[in-house]
Amino acid sequence: MSKQVKAKKKRLTFGQFLANNSVPIMFILFCAVCIPVSGFSPSYLLNEIVTRMGRNTFLILCLLIPIMAGMGLNFGMTLGAMAGEIALIFVSDWQIWGIPGVVLAMILSIPISILLGAFCGGMLNRARGREMITSYIISFFINGVYQLVVLYMMGSIIPIKHSEIKLPRGYGIRNTVSLLNMRQCIDNLLAINVNGVKIPVLTFILIALLCLFIVWFRKTKLGQDMRAVGQDMEVARDAGIKVERTRIISIIMSTVFAGFGMILYLQNMGNLSTYSSHSQIGMFCIAALLVGGASVDRASIGNVFVGVTLFHLMFIVAPAAGAKITGDSMIGEYFRVFISYGVITVALIMYETKKRRNKSMAGQELAAAQKEEAWNIVPYPMVASGSASSAWARPSSARGRKARSSGLSALRSSWA
Repeated sequence: MSKQVKAKKKRLTFGQFLANNSVPIMFILFCAVCIPVSGFSPSYLLNEIVTRMGRNTFLILCLLIPIMAGMGLNFGMTLGAMAGEIALIFVSDWQIWGIPGVVLAMILSIPISILLGAFCGGMLNRARGREMITSYIISFFINGVYQLVVLYMMGSIIPIKHSEIKLPRGYGIRNTVSLLNMRQCIDNLLAINVNGVKIPVLTFILIALLCLFIVWFRKTKLGQDMRAVGQDMEVARDAGIKVERTRIISIIMSTVFAGFGMILYLQNMGNLSTYSSHSQIGMFCIAALLVGGASVDRASIGNVFVGVTLFHLMFIVAPAAGAKITGDSMIGEYFRVFISYGVITVALIMYETKKRRNKSMAGQELAAAQKEEAWNIVPYPMVASGSASSAWARPSSARGRKARSSGLSALRSSWA
């Protein structure tokens, strides 16, 4: 690599830092302006952030595994959310509440999540290179299947006993299913109160266990295979890795964890909006991850926690700030939804721009290396069949160039 290219990379370091962290910086500035305007006390904001962090973090963490496998932002996590909702409907019908109900719902969600994840992963393998938009469309398709099952099949084909959750016509599930008997059962167990801030210890233990699992999983053979596939599928295939199988496993794992996360989310809320709880969950989780400084091809656990904090801080203060500035709280409501879509759009644009810039820099480095190599080509006298002839040779290393220089000196001495 030439000195000019190295110097250029050094000059780009600070600019790349700003580009890679432009979204978190923008949100920090926005929150710094809106927090004083909103008038909320620090203790209220802290309590809300802790609550939302416990509610949403598990869901966002499930996005890391597909990114590691090079699948991009998994909009198909919504499939896992739907699996969790179906499991909660069954648990509510069976009247199993509290922690046993949550555990049973998680167990029931696993086979549904595996089935949906395998279907999604298979489709994404057929749409290689366009995984994000494909997973987004698949989530709409499965949502239609979900509504068909919940609205028409439950109560008519699939047995549902309790009329409280059925529509008056005798089949189909009501728009809202009450989960009051299991509301915050996980959050309240082992919860502590610090200066008026409720900390759901058990929920954070579950989140910490998932973080530890992700750190450990990256070091396993399957985790290393996923990282290899994420870096270069063809090289991974040449190395003997089953690329398609590995990619499907990453989506299945993400879908299963999304099902668990949705159950934790809904037990915190205390009710299930049957037909809409999952509709925006993927969009908001992906937006929060991107706000934390992640990108389409790079994300870490730290990005998750930074993103949850900044994104939901904006969600808290934007309506109040909008109401005080314009007199209409809906301005802030519209703004935070607009920001969710806007962040994803900006992230996708930055990803494509970065990919093209990296290709350009790689081309420049290759051209510089070829030019440097060409300058090192020198006439190399070769003796064949007793006669001296001149040929061009390319040095393969510094040692080779030194050896050839010694050979040239010896030949010149013999000719003299």
